Amino acid sequence: MHREYKVLDNQVFTDGEYSLVPIREQDRYDIMQWRNEQIYHLRQAEPLTKVQQDAYFDNVISSLFEQQKPQQILFSFLKKGECIGYGGLVHINWLDKNAEISFIMNTELEEDFFKSNWKMFLTLIESIAFRELNLHKIVTYAFDLRPQIYIIFEQSGFKKEARLKEHVFYNGDYIDVVIHGKLNKN
Repeated sequence: MHREYKVLDNQVFTDGEYSLVPIREQDRYDIMQWRNEQIYHLRQAEPLTKVQQDAYFDNVISSLFEQQKPQQILFSFLKKGECIGYGGLVHINWLDKNAEISFIMNTELEEDFFKSNWKMFLTLIESIAFRELNLHKIVTYAFDLRPQIYIIFEQSGFKKEARLKEHVFYNGDYIDVVIHGKLNKN
């Protein structure tokens, strides 16, 4: 059973062998595993359990599909039909027409496919944000731990907008957050 977002006319967004589909129940434990493996760069205080993940899907995710203006719209990121990541638009501000991009991929793919998967995800999520939802602006919010990601953002047309000095407490120290943004030119 594939759930559909009320807010979207189209539900599947494809480019070659990649696609974004409304987040699938069957991917929930893979997503939990990737989040737990990559907790260092996420706004997540502790590893997730299956009970927590089930509750999140049952209580938060399931309600997003029925809302005209959900706070977030999440997708499973597929390559040839297999889930290799997930992400979407979060902290959506419908009044000001902006949202933050969230994305995480299968940890095992990061070494060889970090750049290509990020670029493809950004291409697909941008078309949803700008063409489907007519948002004015999308932004990224990244702990300053993976500087290689900024090059990907900039190659994808995002501009560095801010560095929030010592903004998050990480591993016993305060680190910066770097924000990149892109405007809808249509």
